[in-house]
Amino acid sequence: MLRAIGSKKDLELLPFYDLISDLLEHETVQSLKQFRHHVQTTRFQHSLNVAYYNYIFCSRFGWDARAAARAGMLHDLFFYNRKEYVRKSGEAFHSKRHPQMACSEASRLFTLSTREKDIILKHMWPMTPTRLPRYKESMVIVLTDKYCAMLEVVIPLFRKLFRRCSSASK
Repeated sequence: MLRAIGSKKDLELLPFYDLISDLLEHETVQSLKQFRHHVQTTRFQHSLNVAYYNYIFCSRFGWDARAAARAGMLHDLFFYNRKEYVRKSGEAFHSKRHPQMACSEASRLFTLSTREKDIILKHMWPMTPTRLPRYKESMVIVLTDKYCAMLEVVIPLFRKLFRRCSSASK
């Protein structure tokens, strides 16, 4: 069963899945499962979370939910451990650089619309102030990316705290 954090729905049973199934099945996207992201999750799961919530939000407002979902799945398509990269390179600007890397890799593997490219490139705004979001969907990913990151860090911490509290009360 494929799920997004904070949701109990099986994503494979939703129209959302049909929009990104070709991406999910691609071996390069699958390789994102090798990389830790936001402490307790993988970069694949994080991207799936962002794709799903982008889709939900844009669908409700009648915006381009397809582009939002596909770009969400590809927004962190880079293949190195970001913490090691910063430590070894001394470059503290991973947050500003990785959207370009992800867009370049995604464009190499898939045919992207102009909107999808903008969504991927702008997902770290305002940390990338020279790249203002051009589309509504590009602003949505700015918010959903941070929302999902927060869930990915906070939910495991609350689960751990709950387990400690429940075992202490026994």
